[in-house]
Amino acid sequence: QVQLVESGGGLVQAGGSLRLSCAASGRTVSSYAMGWFRQAPGKEREFVAAISWSGGSTDYARSVKGRFTISRDNAKNTVYLEMNSLKPEDTAAYYCAARFLRDSGSYPTTWFEYDYWGQGTPVTVSS
Repeated sequence: QVQLVESGGGLVQAGGSLRLSCAASGRTVSSYAMGWFRQAPGKEREFVAAISWSGGSTDYARSVKGRFTISRDNAKNTVYLEMNSLKPEDTAAYYCAARFLRDSGSYPTTWFEYDYWGQGTPVTVSS
């Protein structure tokens, strides 16, 4: 089993930055692809970013590309989401997720492909 705990969310003004962290425990996630998703009130959970377990491949939703950066530190069993130039429409609960994959360069981009989820951390961007 893998336990995931997100942190770093909060209230920020539009144009500001936040760095989310996702700490894994229970098992090393060095062979797990990791993803970030978000869900705003009344909306479906949507893909934000993903990273392969090697860290060599990443992908982003079109809405965040160029503003968000996903990274990982396998030695610390932690994945990060650096969010810059935040907009009010980025307001949501942000969740990290993990999926065991043998392919070092792959990552899922749909929520139902992930096996483990954190509890989420709220991000509120004020205008």
